[in-house]
Amino acid sequence: MKHSFDDRLVLITGGSSGIGLALAQQFAQEGAKVWMLARRKEALEIALQTLPAVGDRKHGIIAADVARWDQVQAAVQRLEEEAGIPDLLVNSAGVTESGYADELPLEHYRQMMEINYFGTVHTVKAAVPAMLQRGSGHIVNISSVGGYVAAPGYAAYSPSKYAVRAFSDVLRSELTPRGLKVSVVFPPDTDTPQLAYEKSHKAPELIQLQEDGGLGPFRFGVHSAESVAEAILQGVRHGNYIILPGKANYVLYHAARLLGNLVYPILDDEWLSARRKHGKA
Repeated sequence: MKHSFDDRLVLITGGSSGIGLALAQQFAQEGAKVWMLARRKEALEIALQTLPAVGDRKHGIIAADVARWDQVQAAVQRLEEEAGIPDLLVNSAGVTESGYADELPLEHYRQMMEINYFGTVHTVKAAVPAMLQRGSGHIVNISSVGGYVAAPGYAAYSPSKYAVRAFSDVLRSELTPRGLKVSVVFPPDTDTPQLAYEKSHKAPELIQLQEDGGLGPFRFGVHSAESVAEAILQGVRHGNYIILPGKANYVLYHAARLLGNLVYPILDDEWLSARRKHGKA
């Protein structure tokens, strides 16, 4: 069944850039009232100006750090007081740090979990009680391809996205019988400021893996934030739990589930090839 977003209240974390901003723009175009949450107020104000106005619908922004429970609580309370209980909560806030497990500083491991995982937990904990009391709502958690295939160089990032996936699985089981919907998204590499930052300081063999854009025969390259947002919008519209932007991503996800441990030698071959190209094997 297809669902309209007209006059729906949507809260998007990480809404000032990347996939979050593209989603905000597309939800607004569909007639939703969009509120964006991110750390930097200046970036949010700029992002707010890009949202199309539809009738008398009012969009809004909240400056808050998803890693801070107190800030998230206050942000959701403010939203409920000023605009109401969100119909959709989209957890798009996230950061990336690549590097080898033995070289990454411990604080990077903690940062990935605090923002990518606990940031998701915080907003869900803050928003879900009112949704449950109302008896409706939809939570959309954005994981990553790295949330179902852990590639070399992502010892801090990938576990945080696996955690988002597991949390979403639990939410689906617990909340669906109580009237709420849950979706988890596994985007491929997406052209965002985070990807540009990551590429600016990562090892050349890791860049090689990224540029190869897939695993074995599954090549999906780099997608635009707009195309990923469109796929998410359609998945949410149809009530899909698993949302896989990109055809190759869809095939890889299901192939990884079917192949099981056979994924490991394929990944090892890709990694060895990338290292050889850069004189490291």
